[in-house]
Amino acid sequence: MAATILRRTLISYSANNSSLLLKSHFSASPYFSTTATNPPLDHHTVTKFLIDEHRLSPEVAAQIASRSRIRNQQGADSIIQYLKNTGFSAAQLEKVLKSSPQLLSAHLEATIKPKFEILHGLGWAPADILEIVSIQSRLLNYSAPRISSSIMTLKSVLGSAASAARFLKTTGLFLRDMESTLLPNVESLKSCGVSTEQITTLMCQNPRFFLHKPENMRRFIEKAEQLGSDRKSGRFIHAVRIISSMTSETWLTKLEAFRELGFSDEDIARAFRNSPKVFATSAEKMRRVAAAVEGSGGYDRRSIVETPSVFLYSLEKRLWPRLKVLRVLEEEKKMRRENWPSLATMVFMKDAKFLQKFVSPNFDLVGGFFAEICES
Repeated sequence: MAATILRRTLISYSANNSSLLLKSHFSASPYFSTTATNPPLDHHTVTKFLIDEHRLSPEVAAQIASRSRIRNQQGADSIIQYLKNTGFSAAQLEKVLKSSPQLLSAHLEATIKPKFEILHGLGWAPADILEIVSIQSRLLNYSAPRISSSIMTLKSVLGSAASAARFLKTTGLFLRDMESTLLPNVESLKSCGVSTEQITTLMCQNPRFFLHKPENMRRFIEKAEQLGSDRKSGRFIHAVRIISSMTSETWLTKLEAFRELGFSDEDIARAFRNSPKVFATSAEKMRRVAAAVEGSGGYDRRSIVETPSVFLYSLEKRLWPRLKVLRVLEEEKKMRRENWPSLATMVFMKDAKFLQKFVSPNFDLVGGFFAEICES
């Protein structure tokens, strides 16, 4: 049954997934200065001002000058001085202005200061605010009410201002229209039993996942269930994320890669239920891993089918070193083929345990090259 659902669902999966992400746009603040009577200062004047008065590097100063429309040098000077007094380092200041040069055309009292007052009112440490604004400098392009609303939404989702700060310091993506995308998507996932901790972790790792339209998120959840993923499983959110990331062509390529390696449709369905992250592995890596495992002589194709998580591990850092140790021990009569650990045991075993069990007792045979391979 699972195989039938897999085939019908995946092959018919819509190819328009790749365009489902909402792009993050930043609306210009209505408070930016637009003194029509004064033309913008020329590129040379702005560049010289930034270098001479504020010690910006020539390269960054030129980039800012080419994208800014400063009409009032005194106003721009006041804004830069305010940012310096707030505590921004030279590197942070350059990063903020390079990302959002239009800030230099804003009104300090009406636009810039109220936004920093909101950030300070959250109880964040000054150093956190500086780091967040350096990473999220475009959030200053939003109006003060929008900044407040968005961060309050983050706090409600993540549980605290501290968690919201950690999120904003982790990702350079400031989510727009959180009420219409983030909140509904989080609620949909929570209604499936996904924990706040899992949601928080994924938000930091893959924030764009939460920018899908809510109706599409619900469709991804439905597909994950149709493919056999259990809502009660900690793997459910990963199954939903994997589905959201693939077009129908990608799914078909992935299915073909599995089948080339001896997976039946039932095997593929089981792999998706138990190890959905495997479906993010490229077909090329899957082939290379399978060749290495089979080439060791200790494992057959069925072992790979029964342990699809093997595709998640590094060939260079994990699989090749361990397979070579086992092969040498067999060649030197230190281990019989039937005594090789199962593929799952070999792959999942902690490094310290593998060293203790296989390397240390035979260090004269395998210690040197094992360390060399692992460090290369």
